[in-house]
Amino acid sequence: MKQVFAGVAAVAAAAGLGETAKAQRDFLSVEIKTTKLVDGVYMLEGAGGNIGLSTGEDGAFVIDDQFAPLSGKIMAAISAVTDEPVVFVLNTHWHGDHTGGNEAFGAAGAHIVAHDNVRVRLKEGLTRASGRVTPPAPDAALPVITFAKAMSFHWNDRNIRIWHPENAHTDGDAIVFFKDVNVVHMGDVFFNGGYPFVDLASGGDLDGYIAASEKVLEKTDDETKIIPGHGPLASKADLQATVDMLNEVRDRVQALIDDGADADAAVAADPLKDLNGKWGQGFINGETMVRAAHASLTAE
Repeated sequence: MKQVFAGVAAVAAAAGLGETAKAQRDFLSVEIKTTKLVDGVYMLEGAGGNIGLSTGEDGAFVIDDQFAPLSGKIMAAISAVTDEPVVFVLNTHWHGDHTGGNEAFGAAGAHIVAHDNVRVRLKEGLTRASGRVTPPAPDAALPVITFAKAMSFHWNDRNIRIWHPENAHTDGDAIVFFKDVNVVHMGDVFFNGGYPFVDLASGGDLDGYIAASEKVLEKTDDETKIIPGHGPLASKADLQATVDMLNEVRDRVQALIDDGADADAAVAADPLKDLNGKWGQGFINGETMVRAAHASLTAE
């Protein structure tokens, strides 16, 4: 199990889920790209998790805030589309590429919102089996409003529904539905175009990840605009392709487990070799996906 978490943590760090030296070096060159999805709803891309933004007379509602050094650039990008202040920042989970700007936005007057477990994990930090340490966040970066299962915002003439899926990417995920304009922000319960990072050390679970994605599919249609945690703006067809892939990954790894294969034997069998060319070129490669799936499927 230690080897599994070490491998996943190494890829996670390279993916920008922590403030790596590479990420720090690149921050100065990062540009924030803003895409209008519908009137008053935008997707912002920079470095780290994709950002959602609702604007209007009530004030800006932001979903995730990337790395701390990018806060100024993100604030400038928001100011380019609205004169209203940021009133709320919702974290879709606790990873630093989605919560790094909490302190700066909080200092500017925003209220940080997240699942109960996000506050706990940010407050406590985490030492992974690899030895990599995520220290506790400063108090100013902690969510001040938390929820357990679901909550709603009636904001900027939008009905914003927030749902917590049981253990998926982590144990504190939030999926955000802009119900009246057919936009969804899935956080890292959706990596568009690649294998996902299922953060086992943070309570992630492959079965839960698939179940959460399938539930979103039930609530979307061919016109839905889906903001993934990572990757380009997506459609229902993109999410369906990812769910189909994840079900195939689970079936193949489970078959090896049923035959008695441990994690090393499962990796040696290379069950995802025909999938890796399409799905294994991003944050998570084929071996890491197999190890994470094996660990999740055999967890007690």
